Amino acid sequence: MKITKYGQCCLLIEINDKRILTDPGKFSVSQNDVKNIDLILITHEHADHLHSDSLQAILANNPNAKVVANTGVAKVLNELGVNHEVLEGTDSGEKAGVALEAYDGKHAEIFEEYGQVQNTGYFIENKLFYPGDAYTEPNKEVEVLALPVAGPWCKAADAIAYALKVKPLKAFPVHDWLLNDDGIALTHSLFETQLKVNDIEFVRLKNDEAKEF
Repeated sequence: MKITKYGQCCLLIEINDKRILTDPGKFSVSQNDVKNIDLILITHEHADHLHSDSLQAILANNPNAKVVANTGVAKVLNELGVNHEVLEGTDSGEKAGVALEAYDGKHAEIFEEYGQVQNTGYFIENKLFYPGDAYTEPNKEVEVLALPVAGPWCKAADAIAYALKVKPLKAFPVHDWLLNDDGIALTHSLFETQLKVNDIEFVRLKNDEAKEF
């Protein structure tokens, strides 16, 4: 499995001859030119995960790509006239030849009810768990975890505790666009150190960088 990171939470996941794109948000434009996409997954409607102009640019380059999201996102997609399928709750199924499991929940708290939208994490090909902006536990073996490490709702102590509960073999950072280079170095080092002593390999992944998992 090869993963390329485009900004906040937009990932290009290449696995089993399929190309999957997650959460094309406004904090990156690199994803707009990616081609040969089979499937686009959108966890929730916040603009750093769903940017209308980016999504439409991606679909212009990938007219056969299937879009999968939850009911909250579907309302936005309907307004944009974007064809899509809903996979949420605890549903599972194969979309564009990719095995998916949905894990529903609320967005992690920013402040009280502010930003509390439906968030759906996705287990991809029984290998990679991408939780979106929530600390949802899949309660099953996880090989690779896309781990949020920063943001207005994300405290390092909570994120590290979450990773220790999920206990993946490997984790890599997402949701760190708002950090500068010094902040990324400090934050990634903290996660790397704390997870390593608990037998979890933390693989540093920067924007516009690709690595094999």
